[in-house]
Amino acid sequence: MVSIKINQLKMGDKLIEDVLTPLGSTLFAKDRVISERDLDILTAFMVTKVQIAASMTEEPSKKEEVVEVKAGAKVIAPVSPFIKEYDRMVEMLRNVPHLILANQPIPLMDIRQQLEKIFNHISEYNLITFAPVYINNIDYVMHKSVLTSLTSYLLAQWVGFPQKDWMQIALAGLLMDIGNARIDSSILSKPGKLTDSETKDMKKHTIIGYQILRNITALNEGVKLAALQHHERVDGSGYPNGFDGSKLHPYSKIVAVADIYHAMTLNKVYRKPISPYLVMEQIQSDAFGKLDPVYVRIFIEKVAKFNTGTKVKLSDNRIGEIVFSERDYPTRPWVSINNVIVNLTIERNLYIVEVLQ
Repeated sequence: MVSIKINQLKMGDKLIEDVLTPLGSTLFAKDRVISERDLDILTAFMVTKVQIAASMTEEPSKKEEVVEVKAGAKVIAPVSPFIKEYDRMVEMLRNVPHLILANQPIPLMDIRQQLEKIFNHISEYNLITFAPVYINNIDYVMHKSVLTSLTSYLLAQWVGFPQKDWMQIALAGLLMDIGNARIDSSILSKPGKLTDSETKDMKKHTIIGYQILRNITALNEGVKLAALQHHERVDGSGYPNGFDGSKLHPYSKIVAVADIYHAMTLNKVYRKPISPYLVMEQIQSDAFGKLDPVYVRIFIEKVAKFNTGTKVKLSDNRIGEIVFSERDYPTRPWVSINNVIVNLTIERNLYIVEVLQ
């Protein structure tokens, strides 16, 4: 570890401690590799010293591939271990509805082992920037289940659940919509608004899901109740029972936050995805009555914290790069556009409409 002045910092140096602003907010997270733009940001925030690794001569990771780019040649980027295991999980989940309709057991051991493989690479998962590609509503359902599982797993850690609960909460997120296997597929894939009768039938998936899971001894009661309660709300306005927060299992409250986030940020056949930052603002407003406010606060703080450098499009179609997020306004970061800082906490008429890869 080396403490170094900003005027001695070079591009390629790696931070080994978080860099804080003079007011105590996180500017850059540890392990960040410094770019030319980062040097300007550090200077602008009057940071005087940072902690970097003693030697920056490490060899490139074996996961990376050196690709020679030639004119006219197509270059295929290597698939990360996280993406490989994620895709395998989606494919494994695809067969579960058929097993349920045939009254066959769910391969929980295989599912659990596959989740563990993904969790080995969970550091590669960024809720803001990760956007799986698919073309139909069935794929949407599979991806939402897997993403809700991963996000529930992280949120369980962030809010302080003991480690013994992490996998069970991940399973709760993965299996919350399992009751959809016995709902008419024409309702699930309908692009327009459901009729009152169709809405009533669709809402039955919560009760059906609980019935499917209730006799599986490998799942704890929280997983089963999450299938039943993930559409309940803390003010009693949800379904199927209209329970208020005092009657909801903590797993259900965790899964509800993750489910809403991914339902809105994922692409659907009949509508485009909504910006993660707009979704977080909506979730934040729902925290006052609909969702557990503590879980929501921690979720937004964690998701928005480490996105410095992410390219975004604003509502006036300008494209820029996130350079800083204030602790009290995590959904409205500072965006650099052509070296001019747009502070969204002040310019409230602007907002992020798209996160660019």
